[in-house]
Amino acid sequence: MHLNTNDLNVYSPDSFPLSLYVHIPFCETKCPYCDFNTYSRIESMMPSYLEALRVEIEIWGDMLRSPILGTVFFGGGTPSYVPVEGLSSILDSITSSFNISEGMEITLESNPGDLNESTLRNYLNLGVGRLSIGVQSFDDQMLKLLGRRHTSEQALQAFELALKAGFTNVSIDLMYGLPEQTMEIWSETLDTVKQLDPHHISIYALTIEEGTPMENWIALGRMIDPDPDLAADMYLLAEERMDALGYCHYEISNWSKPEFQSKHNLTYWKNLPYLGVGPGAHSYISDCRFQNIKSPREYITRLGSENRENKVFSYEFPESVPVVEKVESVNNNLEMAETMMMGLRLSDGINSDNFVDRFGISPDNVYGKIIDGFVSDGLLEAVSGCIRLTDKGRLFGNEVFSSFFPVKI
Repeated sequence: MHLNTNDLNVYSPDSFPLSLYVHIPFCETKCPYCDFNTYSRIESMMPSYLEALRVEIEIWGDMLRSPILGTVFFGGGTPSYVPVEGLSSILDSITSSFNISEGMEITLESNPGDLNESTLRNYLNLGVGRLSIGVQSFDDQMLKLLGRRHTSEQALQAFELALKAGFTNVSIDLMYGLPEQTMEIWSETLDTVKQLDPHHISIYALTIEEGTPMENWIALGRMIDPDPDLAADMYLLAEERMDALGYCHYEISNWSKPEFQSKHNLTYWKNLPYLGVGPGAHSYISDCRFQNIKSPREYITRLGSENRENKVFSYEFPESVPVVEKVESVNNNLEMAETMMMGLRLSDGINSDNFVDRFGISPDNVYGKIIDGFVSDGLLEAVSGCIRLTDKGRLFGNEVFSSFFPVKI
């Protein structure tokens, strides 16, 4: 498909700021459960990769006429594996290519073993205000099973160092439903959360992804298959503990103190515009969804000076960007279904008035029979003009979400 950049009115100052995701594909070691587009032992490519990343950022800033950014999220991979100077160069390109909103949220994902006092102070000096630490577990046996390269003690130290350095917005990631993880181990992990009192907590169930080493180990009988019923009980315990600690359960897998929700991830859950840069990154702009090529090596080649000089930059959106592929038009039906799916992940659910403002029709008029069926089953409820998952519904979220997609109007 081809869109003229004159049609990209979503970036006007009166509209939504854009969220920017920056993909860092480097890892010192790759975890056996991970199926993200990340790689170990390609450190030699890092300088040329960072240069290519700067080129793509500058192309988008030019093409989209320096839109306003509301958030920047460095994810991966392991962004903290990149030297501070490299991150600084990327942020320089971002600030010179985009307009920066007041109070813009900049998040950096990090591995506990990469963090020290000096590095953390440098992150703050760069403008990184939100640190997301990939703890996953406070049990060394579980960390070893997950292939993590840090210990529970390093995770505790990293969190304390972040606060000491001056971070006032620190999030931690945890995982449950792991092979060999008992309810006792999980309960002790939640006890540690109480001790640390982080600003934000993401809690995810382990998913055994196709093609990962962990899937192979389970198939060969070298690792036990996680028990889904035990995982559900672990989720319920997390809900109970987080509620007792006063955290706001604002999304199925995310809890925060007041005003510390992830602004960047709320962009996804509200189905608003975002741009992804780097290999394999996804974007959703002006009713168009697209993805970059996955290979870091090919990404670097296509954005190299020789290829750029030989390419006529046509400003056809988004195909003229050398690394874009898999372009898909998002029609009104699909946009509505995705808005329902993503919005129902939020504890506030779908506000019917906001849905009407966006689409000119109420969710009841489009999905009435589906909604009524799930209300009868106790999975959805309608409260104060909002449609949202019940406590029971959060355990069956995928079943609810998938039901909205076959609808045609």
